[in-house]
Amino acid sequence: MPANAAAENVLGTMGTVCWMIQLLPQIWKSWREKSTEGLADYLVLLWSISAWFLGVYAIVQDLNVPLIVQPQVFGFLALVSWAQCQYYARKRSLKVCLALFAGLLLLQAGFEVGMVYAVRPSFRAGNLRATQFFGIMASVLLSLGLLPQYYEIYRYREVFGISISFMAIDLLGGVFSDLSLVFKSRFDVIAGVAYSLVVVLDGIVIILALILNPLARKRRRRREVELSSARGEIATAASQADEDTEVERDREKRPSEGERVID
Repeated sequence: MPANAAAENVLGTMGTVCWMIQLLPQIWKSWREKSTEGLADYLVLLWSISAWFLGVYAIVQDLNVPLIVQPQVFGFLALVSWAQCQYYARKRSLKVCLALFAGLLLLQAGFEVGMVYAVRPSFRAGNLRATQFFGIMASVLLSLGLLPQYYEIYRYREVFGISISFMAIDLLGGVFSDLSLVFKSRFDVIAGVAYSLVVVLDGIVIILALILNPLARKRRRRREVELSSARGEIATAASQADEDTEVERDREKRPSEGERVID
């Protein structure tokens, strides 16, 4: 397909917009519910760290501006979500969470700046191995990040705690980013693999939600019916026991046959 700078930038921008807002539904959900139960904190932590590597890769490769902005915003929002996990689930103090957030944010900035200056000369000299390492590491971390979330899904037997809107927007971001690479003069395979992994792995979570969540709702309804039935049986048994007790008391109060004859 011939290169098309306009299409490349439009699709890249659409991907950036998706990845700028993708984690907002999850952040809002966690804040509103004051809980991150069911959301694996290692998911958002590893995704945040993957943005460090993807950021270096995008800058050194001189991808379009939207694709360079993407990992920065992605890493920032993932770090916000991770800080929420520390506050709500790990019960760390607000000061500690803010300190961890700020520390990792500074570490990300320092890492990217340092690695860009370290890797760019070899890239310009034609040695692509170091640059490819950063792209591959981003893909590996993106993949590994969802493994803890899959375990949470297995543990609860439903997609619980993670926003489906977050997954859907993230998936769309990967699709648009992939399409933007198609219109580049040379398709970037490693970046394409990284974005495609996001699409596939997010898609698995959405499919699991469509399959497992209705089954989980049926299990809960069945348990409620069984519990209600058990409570009814207990109430009936208690009522019957009370009636039997009253009958016994009435019998005790009645005069015997001998007493009636004497009277």
